[in-house]
Amino acid sequence: MNLGRVTGRVWATRKDVRLEGQRMLFVQPSSFSGKESGGLIVALDTVDAGVGDTVLYVSSSEATVPFRPGLMPTDATIVGIVDEVDHKEGSWTPNPESSDG
Repeated sequence: MNLGRVTGRVWATRKDVRLEGQRMLFVQPSSFSGKESGGLIVALDTVDAGVGDTVLYVSSSEATVPFRPGLMPTDATIVGIVDEVDHKEGSWTPNPESSDG
């Protein structure tokens, strides 16, 4: 599992028929200490994430698991929205300005 932050949406008018109705989002990968790592990726969204959300995503063949028994043409899939991270380098809240508490 990987950590990242949603930075935008992808709109595609022509795509594989299996992607019809699927949301595609840009995700900036990050370390578990909250620092950006690597370039942007495109991930399918299974949890209704939005721009600015910190998310968990899976990649490679694990990215197709949420869509079984069929196969989905994806290299990355968002599977969770992160509320808080407790890490050996410290704890942090991804979006303190958007918390309800």
